[in-house]
Amino acid sequence: MRGLAVLAALAASGCASLPASPPLLDLTGHFTPAPAAVPTAHPPLALGKCVNLSNMLDAPREGEWGRAFEDADIDRIADMGFHSIRLPARFSAHAADAPPYTIDPVFMERVAHIVDLATARGLTVIVDLHHYEEIVEDPAGHTARLAGMWRQIGARFADYPDTVVFELLNEPHNRLGAENLLETILPALAEVRRSNPTRLVIVDGPEWAGLDTMLESPFPDDPYAVPTFHYYSPVNFGFPEANWLTPPSRDWFGSADDLALIEGDLAKVEDYIARTGRVPFVGEYGAWVTRPLPAREDYYEVLSEAFASIGVDSCAWGYTNTFDLWDSASGQWHGDIARRIAAPVRD
Repeated sequence: MRGLAVLAALAASGCASLPASPPLLDLTGHFTPAPAAVPTAHPPLALGKCVNLSNMLDAPREGEWGRAFEDADIDRIADMGFHSIRLPARFSAHAADAPPYTIDPVFMERVAHIVDLATARGLTVIVDLHHYEEIVEDPAGHTARLAGMWRQIGARFADYPDTVVFELLNEPHNRLGAENLLETILPALAEVRRSNPTRLVIVDGPEWAGLDTMLESPFPDDPYAVPTFHYYSPVNFGFPEANWLTPPSRDWFGSADDLALIEGDLAKVEDYIARTGRVPFVGEYGAWVTRPLPAREDYYEVLSEAFASIGVDSCAWGYTNTFDLWDSASGQWHGDIARRIAAPVRD
């Protein structure tokens, strides 16, 4: 997820001139969840209904970007019917700069505590190395450190069940692109394989794990690697107002153009699956928290159903602190967003 500070600044700028809404379609129920797509290049990653533990352990320090994790969060998520969590964690803020790049044991055990709680409730957990800001500015200078951190993470979770999944590096961007992605992440993957030879490992493509870059991005030659992409389209609804968005921010969702965009992107994913034998999952999708609640409810339902209609799992951003599904201030879920999230059909 792009930095909270950036999004907060954008929100503060206001949305003074939102475009008028065109005629809107009722897209709820337009897509029907299908059986999960079956990969031929790797084992299936069966996530089901998934949510990100947003802006907790991926903050520079836990609690700086909203409230800290509470044990009750896992029970609340499981009781709402979620099957999986993605756990973004900023290991780079808690690791030494010099070899062997020792991760602070207190932080490592904080991550393990959450994994233990989730595993005990039967949830699949994605341990995601998130917000490694230094590596996207100097990939070559941080390749060894990334590998060193994964050597430790892999060893710490080597004895965990296969419902614990690793994600090597969230959203490569800036100086970390298609031309140097593999040389940067393959040493880290090799360290994982020393202690976890068959654990599923998720690989993000460049340009913020965008869909279009995933389609053509180089990918590791590893039979247990799974691709991912992030999806906030239509971006002028998913994100707050920003100078890179054209047209500007808007508060409505469900136009004929929105439907055409989603259907076109689904076709791209289906082609990728047929061409590569790999089934990606949507690691993040979401709608900015200040959008009208009914529109947000429709968005999360329609997007999750759309990807489920081609057998692809998706993981909502986020549980709380940003793009909230759970309102920590009121102690309530935001409307019916969480209840309306869909997943592919599994026995």
